[in-house]
Amino acid sequence: MNKTNKQFDKSVSTCRQLFTKKLKDYGTAWRILRTSSLTDQIYIKAQRIRSIEIKGEQKIDESINDEFIGIINYAVIALIQIELGVSENVNMKTDIAEKLYDKYVEKAKELMIKKNHDYGEAWRSMRISSFTDLILMKIFRTKQIEDNNGKTLISEGIDANYYDMINYAVFALIKMIDKKN
Repeated sequence: MNKTNKQFDKSVSTCRQLFTKKLKDYGTAWRILRTSSLTDQIYIKAQRIRSIEIKGEQKIDESINDEFIGIINYAVIALIQIELGVSENVNMKTDIAEKLYDKYVEKAKELMIKKNHDYGEAWRSMRISSFTDLILMKIFRTKQIEDNNGKTLISEGIDANYYDMINYAVFALIKMIDKKN
């Protein structure tokens, strides 16, 4: 489990570095996005991964690794937007955005630790393509909940799906690094 925690932290550190660099380039322009738009952005990334996995080739010079990083970052942004709401004022201080990023990544890690305990790290025996499919399933669940104005009868809410997307994408990144080594 300690190995997984370190691998999680390393993968998320890469994601956070990109998030921070984009904050410097673009600021927090994402503050204007509704969660439904963020869900669609995650969908685009996951669908591209699946398309490349199925076709076995790609024509755009962005790696699958980059797409999983994008899924993580957009899911974290979605969680921030759930907390703060959409804002026409897109000028959030960088340090506040980074603190919120860290808060939601930590919550995702806490969930991962609990699930790993119960499931015995079963994800390590899974294929990367399964993580892609699971992320897509979580996206479609999220879209359905969004279409129901956030109401569910028995299911977890939108935020739970974003946390799962983060963790599945982190698992995919870990598996890709392990595969290289």
